[in-house]
Amino acid sequence: MAARRNSQQSEMKDLGMMHYFLGLEVWQRLNEIFLSQGKYIVDILKRFKMMDCKSMPTPMVENLKLLSDTSSETMDATLYRQMIGLLMYPTSKRPNICFAVNTLSQYMVEPRCVHWIVAKHVLRYLKGTIDYPLRYVADREIRLQGYTYSDWVGSVKD
Repeated sequence: MAARRNSQQSEMKDLGMMHYFLGLEVWQRLNEIFLSQGKYIVDILKRFKMMDCKSMPTPMVENLKLLSDTSSETMDATLYRQMIGLLMYPTSKRPNICFAVNTLSQYMVEPRCVHWIVAKHVLRYLKGTIDYPLRYVADREIRLQGYTYSDWVGSVKD
């Protein structure tokens, strides 16, 4: 039995070049594309009243052992979860914050003030990197490199 063809056709409208979609800014030029989440990060900074904060050179302090400290005061879990939830989206374009956000997400059940301080440190880092877009060039070979550093001996939790 032959398949019947649908005689109706859908019309598509050309909306032109994409500029902003789901928190992702896109700039396109001949043979290159820039992706940025600067506006999204500015919105997070405004939401937590951190637009005037000083930026930090790293997303997290190295060898931070304070996170497992239970002597720190507990804090509003809803507010903490909102911040961590908002920080999860930029990890797709900023792998340099993945470790920090993943570590902080482990404390969403009972967050403490020390976790809040470290989460704000990530925001301060992002403030300093708002103008760092990803650049993709059409005629270049993409070579992905990854590095890891594990200090399980020095980790209290692992």
